[in-house]
Amino acid sequence: MDEQFVSIGKAAKMLGMSIDGLRKWEREGRLIPVRTVTNHRRYRVADLRALMHADAPDVARDTRCLLYARVSTKKQQDAGNLDRQLGRLTAFAAEQRWTVVAALTDVASGLNDKRRGLHRLLDLAQQHQAGIVAVESQDRLARFGFTYRERYLHAFGVRVVVMEHTGKDDPQELVEDVIAITTSFAARIYGKRGGEKMGSTVRQAMATLAQDGVPE
Repeated sequence: MDEQFVSIGKAAKMLGMSIDGLRKWEREGRLIPVRTVTNHRRYRVADLRALMHADAPDVARDTRCLLYARVSTKKQQDAGNLDRQLGRLTAFAAEQRWTVVAALTDVASGLNDKRRGLHRLLDLAQQHQAGIVAVESQDRLARFGFTYRERYLHAFGVRVVVMEHTGKDDPQELVEDVIAITTSFAARIYGKRGGEKMGSTVRQAMATLAQDGVPE
C-alpha cells in the first residue's frame, strides 16, 4: 500500500475491526486520525501497521510530546513562574510516560500570535514530530480561539492535553491581555504614541479598580 493516509473504512478493514470500534478508540485517545479540510477522518498507514504488528490489543498511542509553557510578562518570568510551570508539565509528562521531544516557552500575551515558541510548536506538529501537545491550561496556548488551534493540531494527528481543567485564571494576566489588545487597537487608529497613551490609561484604570473595588 503506497498511501500515507487511508479512510476510516480502509483503516477498519486493515485492522479487522468495525468503523464504530475505530471511533471508540478515537474517543479514548488510542488512535487519533487527522482531518481533511472537509472534516473526514484519515489514518496514517504507518500507525495502522504498528497496530497490526503489536503483541497486545491495547497498543500505546503516539507518546512523543511537546511541552508548551507561557507567561505574559518578564516580571512573571523573573519571579520563576515560567520555570515552575515547565517543571509541572515535565513531571506530568513523566507520570504519563511520554517522551518529551521539545519544551517550548514564550513570554508574551496569550493574544499575541507572533510567539516564537508557538510557531516552533506548530512547525513541529506539521512535520509529524510529536503526537501530543501538553499545556497546563487552555489559556497558555491561546487566550481566545483555543478550539481553532486544537483543531489545527488535530489535522496533523496531534492531540492537545490540558493538564488542569479548573477554569481558574490569573487576574493579573487578564489585566495584561486587556491592556495589550487595547494598546494594539489604539495604535492602529492613533499611531504608536496614541496606543501607548491608551494602554497607560487602561493600566491606571485597572489599578484603580483593583484598589477600590468595582462599585455596586
